[in-house]
This record gives sequence, structure tokens and C-alpha cells, in this order.
Amino acid sequence: MSGTLTIVSSALLVPLAVVITYYDARYRRIPNAFVLATLVAGLSVNTIINGTQGVLASLGGCALAFALMFMLHIFGAMGAGDVKLFAAIGSLVGASLVVPTFLVVVLTGGALAVVTMFRAGTVRETLWRVVQIFVGFLPGWEMPRFSVPAERRYTIPYGVAITVGSLISLALFRA
Repeated sequence: MSGTLTIVSSALLVPLAVVITYYDARYRRIPNAFVLATLVAGLSVNTIINGTQGVLASLGGCALAFALMFMLHIFGAMGAGDVKLFAAIGSLVGASLVVPTFLVVVLTGGALAVVTMFRAGTVRETLWRVVQIFVGFLPGWEMPRFSVPAERRYTIPYGVAITVGSLISLALFRA
């Protein structure tokens, strides 16, 4: 990857991370305007810097990122805003960096989940639900569906994990 692309991607992701962190932590919503702006910026930057290869990498990154997060959305682990946000970030980082970014985002989200679990005092209940999910993968067992808690302190603002994990990924894999 070119140094220019890394600098521009970072310059776009840092303010996005700040804004998304605020909105997702405070309102548990990710405004579509920021997602759309990120998608357009990702496509534009990759096209300007790398031409046709850049636009293909950007579109591939968007599609792959969408597919990865959509699978989690199907199981009820992600909201639709999280899926759209990661797809937009995929357009910015490109197809080659989506899978490593996804892994870093999952680890970042896991750390955030552990902090949330301890802060809310729900360690036992959360661990029991994790066991139920793993049992649901076994043949003949049904995957449990959990309702979204009404109280915010029991939910995870995953947009924070997505943006922070994406920044960490850029630092690790594009530096």
C-alpha cells in the first residue's frame, strides 16, 4: 500500500472514530450521513490514488466487509448500523485489509464487551449466554435468540470497536 493512501485513510478515520464514538456511546445509533460520507470518501480516495485497481479494491473491500458483518447481524450480534459502518470502512481500507481489520475489530469488541460486562455487573449471566450460543452450534441444538436489553449499560456501542479497531489495523498492517 502506498504511504499516501495510509495517511489519507488515517486522516479520514480519526475524525470518524471520534464522531462515531460519541454518537454510538451516547445514542446507540450510527448516523447514515457519516456512513455514506465514509463510503464515498473510500471510493474516491482509492480511485484517485490507485485508479481502476483502487476502485476495484474499494468495492471489493466494501462487499467483503458487508458480508462479514452481515453474518454477525443474522445471529443478532450486530446492528444494521454496525454492518453499514464496517462496509463503508471496507471501502476505505480496501479488500486486502478487510479480513485483518475484521479480526482486530472483533478483538477490540471483545475487550469492550468484557469491560461492559464487568461495569454492568452481569458476568455470570453473560458467560451463561455465551455457553448457550456455543451449544447452539452443536448438531440438533437450536441457536438461542436474545432480546436487546432496554437499558443502555447492558449494550455495547460496537461502532466504537469498529472505528478504533480499524485505526489499530491501519497502524499495524499499513505502517
